[in-house]
Amino acid sequence: MTIIDTNVYVSRWPFRRLWGDDPANLISKLRQRGVKQAWVGSFDGLLHRDIASVNIRLADACRNFGGGMLIPFGSINPKLPDWQEDVRRCHEQHKMPGIRLHPNYHGYKLDDPAFAELLGHATARNLIVQIALEMEDDRTQSPLMRIAPVDVAPLEELVKRTPGLRLELVNCNVHNGRKYFAGMMSTGAVYMDISMQERVAGLARLNLPLDRITFGSYYPFFEIESAVMKVQESGLDESTQKGICGGNAQRLMGTATA
Repeated sequence: MTIIDTNVYVSRWPFRRLWGDDPANLISKLRQRGVKQAWVGSFDGLLHRDIASVNIRLADACRNFGGGMLIPFGSINPKLPDWQEDVRRCHEQHKMPGIRLHPNYHGYKLDDPAFAELLGHATARNLIVQIALEMEDDRTQSPLMRIAPVDVAPLEELVKRTPGLRLELVNCNVHNGRKYFAGMMSTGAVYMDISMQERVAGLARLNLPLDRITFGSYYPFFEIESAVMKVQESGLDESTQKGICGGNAQRLMGTATA
């Protein structure tokens, strides 16, 4: 079964080295597990203030490694000056199909007017918007960097107010907002990855539309085998598993075939 992994990172996690955080090892592991395409963000986007340079390095890594396997999703911080130009560069210069946001690391909540403006800019350019809801379990965070998960409560209303928005929630722990996810998915084109669904048979027990669930490993922070096993042990039928592994991501990207 071929896989589109919608949640992969390059560069360095700020607090420890990860096996696979260089492009050659990353690509080798993804190919071993049957990944044909990976949507890639940059760990540099969390703390670096020169977002333009972060996105240049990301675009270069995806262009120079993997023979087109790596698809860059640029970082945007709407609390920095001239972020609109960063969106323009992602779209026009780097030809990225989407952007990846880290609101809790960039210091804004989803009811911030700048976030609503960013959704509008991205949608006008037909960019997929990924929001990373959390990056690390709070039990392992540095005491100097306590970062709470993103509060998704404002999102449903924003989805309603932004027709045409294509949104994917990655690093999405359903326990941190379950009551909101079904409403968002029924309102618009909202998808969610499996990287942090940890229960036994967790996918079958989501009680969410399975045609909106995407394969996301959060590699190299998590081992990709974990995400593969979540699908294999789900008990879901083959058609649904194929949708999660790739078909749903193709539909989100707009490349699905009949």
